[in-house]
Amino acid sequence: MKKLRALFIAAAALFMFNAAHNTAQAQTIGYVNYKTVESNYEYAKQAYKEIDTKYLELQQYLMDKEKQYKNIESPINKKNFEDQVQKDFKVKNEEFDKLKLKRAQEVENNILQATKAVAADKKIDVVLDYRVIFTGGIDISQDVINYLNSGKFKPAK
Repeated sequence: MKKLRALFIAAAALFMFNAAHNTAQAQTIGYVNYKTVESNYEYAKQAYKEIDTKYLELQQYLMDKEKQYKNIESPINKKNFEDQVQKDFKVKNEEFDKLKLKRAQEVENNILQATKAVAADKKIDVVLDYRVIFTGGIDISQDVINYLNSGKFKPAK
């Protein structure tokens, strides 16, 4: 009986030591509201403004070509004009799509890098999107925004 009690006490002590050890290794969890960071990040605002400007230029190009098309009288000239405009528009649209993708990737990469830097500074082990956190965690969204806009972080171009 004494051996059983001693074994039980030893097992309980081992359990308590293991629980204390696991608690010391618990990871700190942070979270970020990506949309909030993105909408308050100055570089992202500029990048999306550039995209909007290029989109408006593309629309203006089409409107100008439509006006020119209406002034063409010959069916053959209209067909040639249409073909040329389609080729030109395809090139312009592909350039626009590349720009849009490039800027979106830059913004995403910058936010990711800034989030990593802020998390490391605050000794946060894991950062999740705010939508997966039900309770707990540390919101570092504003810290990421401040870091991105502070001048300490240089955006990728």
